[in-house]
Amino acid sequence: MAGAIDGITVIDVSRMVPGPYCSMILADHGARVIGIEERSYMANETFVYPVNRNKDHMTLNLKKKEGRDIFFELVREADVLLEGFRPGVTKRLGIDYDTLKEMNPRIIYCSITGYGQNGPYRDMPGHDVNFLSSAGVLDIIGEKNGSPCIPGIQIGDLVAGGMNAALGILLALVARQKTGRGQYIDISMTDGVVALLPVPLYLYQRFGVVPRRSDTFLSHRYACYNVYETADERCISIGAVENQFWQNLCGALGVPEYGPLQYDDDHREEMLQFFRKTFKKKTLDEWITELKDKEVCWGKVQSFTEVLHDPLFRARDMVGEVKNDKGELVTVLGIPVKLSDTPGSIRKAPVGFGESTRKILGELGYVDDQIDEFFEKGIV
Repeated sequence: MAGAIDGITVIDVSRMVPGPYCSMILADHGARVIGIEERSYMANETFVYPVNRNKDHMTLNLKKKEGRDIFFELVREADVLLEGFRPGVTKRLGIDYDTLKEMNPRIIYCSITGYGQNGPYRDMPGHDVNFLSSAGVLDIIGEKNGSPCIPGIQIGDLVAGGMNAALGILLALVARQKTGRGQYIDISMTDGVVALLPVPLYLYQRFGVVPRRSDTFLSHRYACYNVYETADERCISIGAVENQFWQNLCGALGVPEYGPLQYDDDHREEMLQFFRKTFKKKTLDEWITELKDKEVCWGKVQSFTEVLHDPLFRARDMVGEVKNDKGELVTVLGIPVKLSDTPGSIRKAPVGFGESTRKILGELGYVDDQIDEFFEKGIV
């Protein structure tokens, strides 16, 4: 079954994770994605390898005229160009939006950067931790009165960068159906992180509450929304925001009198201490058995390996296996956006660095002798 954007061709010249993660989303839903990198960046292969599924990948030296000529051949037939260089780099390479739209007015050109194409930070280098800190998110993650804690996943790279870029590209494709024209998309990962702050903004505007580390409405301040250690040194999460779920929990633990005091600051510490002591009395599995039918918002704090074998994610096709070209089974993460009529699919395992170079050049009409010469001259 064809994916939702079957027939769309994406050229991805980005590196690291944000751009390839974006183009993986598009590839999962039917786009043909051709990743392009210089041969000298082969060291990046293992880092981004998991997000290279459903793609082709070729090497190409854009600093050489012959390399740019091959690149332009691809662009003339493409729908989307995705890049992740710092502002000004594509202009110096001669592959900027103004140049490409002259040869393909329908091209949708998406740039992912740390701080955007304008503003005082545009030329600064950075990584995920810098984007989170600049946007105020890192300041509210970590233990109370402790230092900020760096999350174990790349929120700025994957969510603020990769997902927003995919969203922007899809919006631009819809707009092109109406106008016939492509357009330029400026994705700043720091912008995307700031956009994740609507709840802190609401609490600040409504109650004057400045978010503090491990001391906010949805971050450890109240017993109803917290994480507790169990007798076997595991942890359980409680997310009983609505009062009916909170009352169910209080009843299950034998303290129905706490039901009306859910957000009472005078009794907050008392309730926190009670729940910490209570959850330490039984193992995680014992608590799951006790709470699973009680209409309480709870969650088992799982390790990474537990997630890979969890029956929920297996049933939801969020963890599975696909065969690579060697016939070996490779574990892959699934597709979270599930469409009924045009579902995404994992059609092939992640492609190796430069693996598709000869195939793509052959599609462009180059013969083996020419391709061999390209390799010898460092053009590919």
